[in-house]
Amino acid sequence: MNESRKREPEIQYEDIERARERLTDETVVKRTPIERSTSLEELVDAEVYLKMEHLQWTGSFKTRGAYNRISQAVADGADEFVAASAGNHAQGVALAATRCDADSTIVMPRHAPQAKIDATRSYGATVELVGQDFQEAMAHAKEYASEDDEVEFVHAYDDPAIVAGQGTLGIEMHEDLPEVDTVVVPIGGGGLISGISTAFDHLSPETRVVGVQATGAETVHESLDKGVPVTLDDVDTIADGIATGGISELTLGLIEEHVDEVVTVTDSQIARAILLLLERAKQVVEGAAAASVAALLGDDLDVAGETVMPLLCGGNLDMTMLQTVLIHALTGRGQILRLRVKIDDMPGKMTELSGIIAHHGANIQTVRHDRAVESLNVGEAYLVFQIETSGIEHAAAIIDSIEAEGYDVEDVNRE
Repeated sequence: MNESRKREPEIQYEDIERARERLTDETVVKRTPIERSTSLEELVDAEVYLKMEHLQWTGSFKTRGAYNRISQAVADGADEFVAASAGNHAQGVALAATRCDADSTIVMPRHAPQAKIDATRSYGATVELVGQDFQEAMAHAKEYASEDDEVEFVHAYDDPAIVAGQGTLGIEMHEDLPEVDTVVVPIGGGGLISGISTAFDHLSPETRVVGVQATGAETVHESLDKGVPVTLDDVDTIADGIATGGISELTLGLIEEHVDEVVTVTDSQIARAILLLLERAKQVVEGAAAASVAALLGDDLDVAGETVMPLLCGGNLDMTMLQTVLIHALTGRGQILRLRVKIDDMPGKMTELSGIIAHHGANIQTVRHDRAVESLNVGEAYLVFQIETSGIEHAAAIIDSIEAEGYDVEDVNRE
């Protein structure tokens, strides 16, 4: 990390211990399990233990920090809170406020997953949909709080009490597996990794703490290089839980102090990790959570021979997004194949091609007949097939057989 300057961290391990003492009600925060993944171990040549925080109440770690922050404020007389969130912080604040007999208003971007909107309301919050992204929602929530002195704003990560609450997860991870060599933690605004890395730096300084960002929301490397938090104008990632577009001065300082390494992963890698966890670990996680596994599978992080714990930080995956991710991941694995075949436009061609595909035991999902294409000669057409296959080898065999019958074939997925 950048050694050009040192700053006094705004939270210490003792703050995390005090937060843990507040989180004793198992109806608010429960201890989540770890599970060994032999499937992942074969892929990365390491012992892999998944920390299953996606099984937490509200489906993510966020309740830890929210309850630590709100319970202290309520003890000091506050009874109304406002927050901005793409979903998980929203649910954490809503549950924490309700458990503390306080009111909460959550400002969410208009495109927030409906499942997260509905869940936030079910925990007792009033939801307002404002803006196209997290930054616009944040600005509105801050304005809401500034107009009423009785309302307290609860930041998703730029708050020492929030960070200390998230740090309780670090204590738990260390207790789960004291001998762990590397923990892998997703980074959005940095509150989670700030708390976890602070805990590990105290409990097990030899443990490597690695952060993961999505390439479409990456800010940490540039922030560390410049020595100030960098904010993106546009964020583009399927991992909405880490799509904050920036970190804070607080979290930058803690990352600089305690985090050993930060890597990035693409949306395609995240999609692959979601599918792998679904198939092999039988766990449904959101993109932010899968980022930690995507990092293990990528080329930038070497964990060979180690004991490693990727953190599955959230499980609030919208079903529409799940469908999108599955189609993308299956396409990348060749299990969804789209072929465009040039034909002489006459009866029997579709039947002939369908027969070739059926001979290979593949299923045609859709077929489209295109004639209005400028590059075609008179009397020619394209048949565009979407086909289910068992994988890349199966797909290649189908293409070879169609070409062997004299057809020009394009694999649309590989264009």
